[in-house]
Amino acid sequence: MQIATQTYPRLADITKPNLTTEEAAYYMDRRPQTLRKWAMRQHPIRPINCGGRLAWPLADIKLFLGVAA
Repeated sequence: MQIATQTYPRLADITKPNLTTEEAAYYMDRRPQTLRKWAMRQHPIRPINCGGRLAWPLADIKLFLGVAA
């Protein structure tokens, strides 16, 4: 089993409006493939499709997790 070695900043310190699938998965404690499945279904967090890539709105993730914006 491979352990992720990437370090991510605290969720409260992020200033960009959208996260990559990998970043969003890290903060929501899910696997990236789970989020890709969510994107195909009616999940409360709807990603934006940017040229074939998914961008997950930071504000929606914070709301979903109950983190102050």
